[in-house]
Amino acid sequence: MSINSIWVYAEGSDVPTALTLEMLTKARELSSDVCAIVGGDAAAMAGALGAHGVSKVYATGDLGGSLPGIPVASALAALIDGGTSPDAIFFGQTYEARDVASRLSVMLDQPLVTNNTDARVDGDTLVCDEPVFGGTKTLSTAFRNEGVKLALFRPKSFEPAETGGGAAEVVSIDVPESGEAKIVARHVEERSGPQLDVAPIVVAGGRGMGSVENFAMVEELSSLLNAAPGASRAIVDAGWVPYAYQVGQTGKVVKPDVYIACGISGATQHLVGMKGSKTIIAINKDEEAPIFGVADLGIVGDINKVMPALIEAIKSAS
Repeated sequence: MSINSIWVYAEGSDVPTALTLEMLTKARELSSDVCAIVGGDAAAMAGALGAHGVSKVYATGDLGGSLPGIPVASALAALIDGGTSPDAIFFGQTYEARDVASRLSVMLDQPLVTNNTDARVDGDTLVCDEPVFGGTKTLSTAFRNEGVKLALFRPKSFEPAETGGGAAEVVSIDVPESGEAKIVARHVEERSGPQLDVAPIVVAGGRGMGSVENFAMVEELSSLLNAAPGASRAIVDAGWVPYAYQVGQTGKVVKPDVYIACGISGATQHLVGMKGSKTIIAINKDEEAPIFGVADLGIVGDINKVMPALIEAIKSAS
């Protein structure tokens, strides 16, 4: 195997993000030497990272309010140029990680392969798989470069699993003077209840709901089931709900135990974001809707009749 060492860019504060743990699990499949990179203080995350197979964490320490892109990429480039280098570095397909990875790619003059959902070692090289044409085809890209291989992965591409290891060793790395972009203010969206990307049940609405007022039924059903509300791109673009609700290729990828699609036709862009759900229930008045092609249970009917009856039945049973 040509991939002897893999580093994973670990995001999170006190605990690593789900995407970080997913990538660590995949990295362990490909290499026996897995380390993590943290832009900030890694002490709080060392235990969880170690439990997922990380032997060592390279941490920059407090970045003093700077955006991580410039200082983390600079620190990694210096570390790698100094001789401490992995064969590959995995990053999540997030705003922060894309910023770090793209800058590092330029600093090292190495290619960056994005939007991946899988990786494997084929012969003597790393190969990454990316879904294209709305997920109907898979594009495989083999790294041919001699240096470090940089790859970005979509959320929910792998199932996280622990190894039971102890806390990882934390190693401080120097951050060169390289300029910075300061965070001057943070605006955090108010959220309550289960979060869309990790909820075990998701109730999503689409254009077939008829109106923004009718989307209230999605919210009510979500509340009754302790589920997260979601939406198709069509109603996000129409301004019915915020972008944070969007499920699909350009939104969030979800894999809940139960996904209830209400008035969603099932465009390929949407299916990419939810077809990995364990059980899919579709409600749509069009019996030819593509969503029924992936549904485990389909209900053909008027959403304005089916959903009120379903809500009332759940209320009566509780």
